[in-house]
Amino acid sequence: MTTTKRPSPTPAPTTGQPWPLGASVARSANTRGVNFAVWAPDASRVELCLFDPGGTHELARFDLPGFTDGVWHGFVPKARPGLVYGLRAQGEWAPQRGHRFNPAKLLLDPWATEVVGAYGRQRPGLAGDAALDAKLDADLERFVAHVPGDPDRPDPRDNADIALKARVGAPSPRAATQSCRPRVPPARTVLYEAHVRGLTMRHPDIPTALRGSYAALAHPAMIAHYHKLGITSLSLLPVHFRADEAALQRRGLANHWGYAPIAWLAPETRYWSGRPGTSPASELRDMVDRLHAEGLEVLLDVVFNHTAETDEHGPTLSLRGLANARYYHPAPGSPAHYANWTGCGNSVNLTEPRVVQLVVGALRHWVEHYGVDGFRFDLATSLARDRHGQFDRSAGLFAALQSDPVLSRVKLLAEPWDIGAGGYQLGAFPSGWLEWNDQFRDTLRAWWLQRTGDRGVFAHRFAASSGQFRHDARAPLASINLLTAHDGFTLADLVSYNHKHNQPNGEHNRDGHHHNQSWNCGIEGPTDDAAVQALRARLRRALLATLLCAQGTPMLLAGDEIGHSQHGNNNAYCQDNETTWLDWSAADAALTACVARLIGLRHRHAALRQADWLAGPRDAGDAHTVRWWHPDGGEIHDQGWNDTSDPALAIVLRPATRTATDMRGHAADESAAVLLLINPDLDPRRFKLPRGYWHAVFDSASDDGMPDDRTALAALADDTVALVVAGRTFRIFVDLPHCTNSVPAR
Repeated sequence: MTTTKRPSPTPAPTTGQPWPLGASVARSANTRGVNFAVWAPDASRVELCLFDPGGTHELARFDLPGFTDGVWHGFVPKARPGLVYGLRAQGEWAPQRGHRFNPAKLLLDPWATEVVGAYGRQRPGLAGDAALDAKLDADLERFVAHVPGDPDRPDPRDNADIALKARVGAPSPRAATQSCRPRVPPARTVLYEAHVRGLTMRHPDIPTALRGSYAALAHPAMIAHYHKLGITSLSLLPVHFRADEAALQRRGLANHWGYAPIAWLAPETRYWSGRPGTSPASELRDMVDRLHAEGLEVLLDVVFNHTAETDEHGPTLSLRGLANARYYHPAPGSPAHYANWTGCGNSVNLTEPRVVQLVVGALRHWVEHYGVDGFRFDLATSLARDRHGQFDRSAGLFAALQSDPVLSRVKLLAEPWDIGAGGYQLGAFPSGWLEWNDQFRDTLRAWWLQRTGDRGVFAHRFAASSGQFRHDARAPLASINLLTAHDGFTLADLVSYNHKHNQPNGEHNRDGHHHNQSWNCGIEGPTDDAAVQALRARLRRALLATLLCAQGTPMLLAGDEIGHSQHGNNNAYCQDNETTWLDWSAADAALTACVARLIGLRHRHAALRQADWLAGPRDAGDAHTVRWWHPDGGEIHDQGWNDTSDPALAIVLRPATRTATDMRGHAADESAAVLLLINPDLDPRRFKLPRGYWHAVFDSASDDGMPDDRTALAALADDTVALVVAGRTFRIFVDLPHCTNSVPAR
């Protein structure tokens, strides 16, 4: 298309103000219009380009006349919400100094709250049509700012007709109030990691037109499932606007997980149902409101460590064309390249105050405009790297979040690593943060599936990893305990595959984790062998019981409760299809009931979800909250902790506080002690029990976790006061003296 300015009745901008950044609608009765403010301190000129509502034709172009402290700004009189616009930045083309200005490339405002258009294909599966593939290649090539094959020369081809644009949003209809939030207490929190599209695309009770949408996530069928399980907080994979990598698009794939961000304040349009009278923003906001009304929190996975502009060969969509040398970390000694601690081609520079301002502004937007209750930060170590690439626990972003009156009150979760030097930082985040604990994951997998490890390492992880988290007044709840997550095997695949099977990703099975600590129970993949199927099911139940009885904050991967398999794919990031879409018609109802039973026990018994660190009799005397019990009787001491030949153990948990209602106000006996009998070996193990009136409430040997009370109580009544626990089994008892069908252990 031509870049010639067209006549337009739109008045030229006046100077306006350098704040707030982005496009802001004037609210004064005497002043109507929109103020634009763009941070581009190294640019010599920034142009505002106005488009038709569809974003196809450029209608007018103006210089932003004001320049204050690195911000170009201007006020367009009479402009209204709904105006579609893009930016062009003039300046030096000098990649060797970090500058990549090219006014032929239309740029998306980093503060855009609504995005018009798409980068390439929006849906996967079109590869193979020669004409469409050729058009895709041509379009994608026009987003690259340098001449193909010659990075020293800017590409002169204009891309405005296909570039991403911003739409001026209307002022928020209401700011989310703090009073309407569920505010689930930390000790009550049970996280449920889910994907908007993958969770609902195959649910038979959701209308076809809604499946895969924001609306579907809050459909009554889904809400009933959340309540049945007892989860408290949905932790959603990214919903900010993304631009799928060119390499994936050429293979007919998409970045299904959403880890290719380009507009941090704008919702992903692909999750909008398209219902008349709604928009992506309104549907997302309504979803959050509906879940809040049901007492459920909504947390978002956010990606501020890299962007979809990837490496120096990637597209110029937004940040790269406005302030490349400031928004990204240059590679040491080579500013034409990028530090790549993320593995995604670039690393966002959070040592720059204006970048911190953008991140904080985006987070506040999600909280205030949509009502979001917290965030999980992807590759969070990258967010705290200083100008030398070192992790800094006092980083500016941490200080900004802690001091912000809005963000300091929401839940903050970290993935505490990246792939750079010194990137593994489990336990190093500030007090108040929760962190994904991969050591809990690996210990439990090794314990139950590989039969490695001793009682000591198991107890350390079960008690919330004090070695990592017990410092600076941090609570055990800082440990987010997980068995599986979106990244890796599902629980069903964890007990069905020894090896990853990622061939559909198109990377020759080189991608994904190589060390999964999984076990196929003797046969790789699906099988009709009843014995193998039974063993796999028993192991899943034992793993889930350990997760939901452990101290810390548990996280369940959506689909694990219904037996979802990804056919051995442990890196399904690009599989927006039935690989990742949960098959509700094949749901394992018994497994779902088992998970619901375990979460229900956690909610009812304070001993299973303590806010303070466990203390044994040696440290706390009669006020102790844990006893580590040897199967042969008595406390575990000395060599008993590292005896790998006999890993079985019992744990007695006592609550530190006495309350009388559960999270929904129901009566609960919160003062009860809980006895856990854990036998990871293949063979049965005899347990001598500690004193108590032990009432059986869970048995992982049962399909749905419901214990056979008569068998259990008969064993408890034996003269030896002992109980034989089957192999690969986790059992739970509650000390309830008032239960007449309980038998005291003496």
